Amino acid sequence: MEPEPAVYDGGQERGLRAGTENVALAVVLGTAARIAAAEFADGAPARIAALRDDLHQLLTSALPGRVHLNGPEKNRLPNTLNVSIDGVLGRALLAAADQIAASTGSACHSGTHTPSPVLTAMGVVPARALGALRLSLGRWTTPGDIETAAAALIRAAAAQTGPTARRRRTRR
Repeated sequence: MEPEPAVYDGGQERGLRAGTENVALAVVLGTAARIAAAEFADGAPARIAALRDDLHQLLTSALPGRVHLNGPEKNRLPNTLNVSIDGVLGRALLAAADQIAASTGSACHSGTHTPSPVLTAMGVVPARALGALRLSLGRWTTPGDIETAAAALIRAAAAQTGPTARRRRTRR
């Protein structure tokens, strides 16, 4: 049985693929793979996981009993922290913490204000799912960045649930 062409209308690669190979893209892919392998060998995943855990600890300590980890504590991506904070909506919290860039869910659901289907499938109740924050770290994230993000989120959570915020909600 002969293989089917991936794209029709060209004679390259013995008729199996049309178009000219993207040499620049191949070089970039190779360079990215080399950089990723070097960072992996240098312990970057463990460094990023430690920063992620520091962020989680800072939030948990400052907001006792209100921060809930969405997902497993072990065997997870080193660069992602998904937490819910009781008493606040994730989107309102991020709007109040405008000095950080984060999301309340996946990019494919941006702009929606419904509970994440993933969190719902995991059994997270809707109120908690609406309070979820997806915080991602990267290769250039520093301990200072973690402190800045934690402080911004803690301030925003306090403002959302402080006495002024409670009075505002009861007047409505």
